[in-house]
Amino acid sequence: MAYYAFANLKEQDLSAIKALESKLGHPLVAMKPVELKPAPLDDADVAAVKDLEHRLGIALVAVNP
Repeated sequence: MAYYAFANLKEQDLSAIKALESKLGHPLVAMKPVELKPAPLDDADVAAVKDLEHRLGIALVAVNP
């Protein structure tokens, strides 16, 4: 499974993205792939994660450090 995080951009890259956003008339979100290993969770832990995701309106991924 692939995971992504917001990309850290150089000013030059950000300027290029902003220019393309203006041309397209739509915002762009810059993402980069990251290496993560999902943590094995039992059913109770998965339920707890899903409950918190639902309450906060976000997505969570349990990973091994």
